[in-house]
Amino acid sequence: MWKSLLTGLVLTGSTLVAQEQQPLQIDLTNLKDEIAPTMWGVFFEDINLGADGGIYAELIKNRSFEFYKPLMGWKTIGTLKQEGGFRIINRGLQAERNPRFLRVEVKNAGAGAIGLENEGFRGMGLKQNLRYDFSTWYRLEGKPITLQLELLNEQEQVVGTTKLQLTASDEWQKVEASLLSSATVPKGKFRCWMEGDGQLDLDMISLFPSDTWKGRKGGLRADMVQKLADLKPGFVRFPGGCIVEGHELSTRYQWKKTVGPLEERQVIINRWNTEFAHRSAPDYFQSFGLGFFEYFQLAEDLGSEPLPILNCGMACQFNTGELVPLDQLDEYVQDALDLIEFANGDVSTKWGKLRADMGHPAPFNLKYLGVGNENWGPQYVERLQVFTKALKARYPDIQLISSAGPFSNGPLFDYLDKELRAMKADLIDEHYYRKPEWFLGNANRYDNYDRKGPKIFAGEYASHVEGISNGLVRNNWLAALSEAAFMTGLERNSDIVRMASYAPLFAHLEGWQWTPDLIWVDNLNSYGTPSYYVQQLFSTNRGTHVVKALQAGKPLAGQDSLYVSAVWDDAKKELVLKMVNAGDAAVELPLQLKGKKPGKGTIQAMQLQADSLQAANSISAPRQVAPQVSSLPLPKKAWKANLPARTLTVWRIPMK
Repeated sequence: MWKSLLTGLVLTGSTLVAQEQQPLQIDLTNLKDEIAPTMWGVFFEDINLGADGGIYAELIKNRSFEFYKPLMGWKTIGTLKQEGGFRIINRGLQAERNPRFLRVEVKNAGAGAIGLENEGFRGMGLKQNLRYDFSTWYRLEGKPITLQLELLNEQEQVVGTTKLQLTASDEWQKVEASLLSSATVPKGKFRCWMEGDGQLDLDMISLFPSDTWKGRKGGLRADMVQKLADLKPGFVRFPGGCIVEGHELSTRYQWKKTVGPLEERQVIINRWNTEFAHRSAPDYFQSFGLGFFEYFQLAEDLGSEPLPILNCGMACQFNTGELVPLDQLDEYVQDALDLIEFANGDVSTKWGKLRADMGHPAPFNLKYLGVGNENWGPQYVERLQVFTKALKARYPDIQLISSAGPFSNGPLFDYLDKELRAMKADLIDEHYYRKPEWFLGNANRYDNYDRKGPKIFAGEYASHVEGISNGLVRNNWLAALSEAAFMTGLERNSDIVRMASYAPLFAHLEGWQWTPDLIWVDNLNSYGTPSYYVQQLFSTNRGTHVVKALQAGKPLAGQDSLYVSAVWDDAKKELVLKMVNAGDAAVELPLQLKGKKPGKGTIQAMQLQADSLQAANSISAPRQVAPQVSSLPLPKKAWKANLPARTLTVWRIPMK
């Protein structure tokens, strides 16, 4: 009856006979350790074109001319492209958050005489028969001017067009129009011709597909959000990551500059712009069209807890390590207090009113807040103490996340672990970017953690296979399998580990800076890696309580390359087993149940495996490594799980 689970096992050209083990004793009599609904979540950072050029569906790059090269992404075209015909005007302090706009001298221009082209983010993905929504802010001195709007394919052939007439206006006006694409184009462009006679000022030139998530105008890319929805995440951590810290404090993430009207959100350079010489991205900026309101809204859409992380007065210590003096930290602390008011405050409050004005009168019910990202040393501890005192005094119920630094062990980690425990931190954020061997060897990491101490947030982790950083190898099955083994240890210790998230989340195939990543995209498509499907199998089979499962009195955490966690799903009355065989031989694992008896129906079996440890998914083969689902009859007598080599197997067993 286990034939379906053994199908497809290939090891050096031959099928190996399963090796029988001592029984795994599963005790369902004592279900006291609850698993937090936040156990498995997602970590978002604007890296690898994750936001602009990624999940934020804007197709125009540098829409407000605020890049350090104001016309980056744009090309001026036409026969009337005279000197001074295009000028960037900087209003300075008169419009500090959006100082620049483009002035175009349109002098008796006919069709094709003067115009602009935008290249998009590594091109523009256009879909056949889909509507695209254009908008811009303008002022016009002179006669009416007609805008000829065009969508172009790779050969610069027009695949969508419409016209929009502008009339004279001394004040800034917003206008909109729509275009229909007649073809699917992986790397298209946008073009705007100007016909007429006058002085035209343009700003916030924008183009969005109409098929955004939930159909929101100016919203998020639906296929990317759907990949997150399919994970059923318990939380969404945002906005990062090193984005929070900035290369220096001037480029840190400041949430107040990311809310309110789009045209008042201040564009800044992305700190990943020039971080890696071999993956330089000089056109990588943050428009903040995806800002804190949109992050909260996304978490709400996904049914997830929002988990914002704020700067603690420290820039990235791998870069400048710039510090705000302790006696000048008030602004940073006030930002944190105001954020809680923005998320949870009554509409009569300053920041609660702004939330309501943006379309969400009801509170977002924020429960968690991170102070600092991957910071370390005494300078972090003393700043954290200031934040903790102020935040707990006003909002004692908010759970604060404290950084354990960038390393999973060593002097920096040991120092912070000791200090944070002495402070009685709510949750400690531990990170692990390590080799597969580390993950396979650390499934028992939390078995002996102090049960009375702070809870753990496994905030960033990913298995890094040798050579993966050059981008030639992405998220193969070896990496995912080792992560699955480690995650059984997280789940088995979920009385201590309350939250966990893989990182980074998204990467554009032509715009990445860091690998590996969970989900890869191009301009039209997205796919989940083997690691994605490991996350999905754990998060969609979370359960409600930890079940004790022991072999010879010990958890299976690497013995004979086996790793097991067991949970109880109280809503469905099912026992959920997650079983990893990381070895080269099939294993036959006897099971002994205590406390409950099998019910009626069948076992739902989900299995993730690949013929090669180097197997990976791609745009052309997005499910080469993906779960296979089958139904197995409930055995009448002996229980045995046949686990093929190098597999993650999940069973859902109905119980009485």
